[in-house]
Amino acid sequence: MADYQVPVDLKYTKSDEWVRIEGDEAVIGITDYAQNALNDITYVEVGVVGETLKADEVFGSVESVKAASDLHAPISGTVIAVNDALEDNPETVNKDPYGTAWLIKVKPSNRSELDVLLTSEAYQTYCAGRD
Repeated sequence: MADYQVPVDLKYTKSDEWVRIEGDEAVIGITDYAQNALNDITYVEVGVVGETLKADEVFGSVESVKAASDLHAPISGTVIAVNDALEDNPETVNKDPYGTAWLIKVKPSNRSELDVLLTSEAYQTYCAGRD
């Protein structure tokens, strides 16, 4: 797992999404582990602004030359922004999964859902078991 970035300030899901709280917003993306497993990402589709998501609900998908994968919301909330830049440049997810390649931003409706997500250490352990 040493080959993958797993920032300590994020929370993680077993379906390889991350969430970062910024004020009253939650920024969501896919992990370095996931983008590496998918390889060359060719298409990103995410929800729309105003959509209400429940934790674990599918909010989009990513496709690569190897596979397609559903995206699952780490926490419940209302979508307040989508990263439209990924429509024309999906490969950004491979280059900067924790930065410019964020997928959606939501206004969380239940912050306690963060408590059941994985810490960076727990996520690293989980991924190591899959390698």
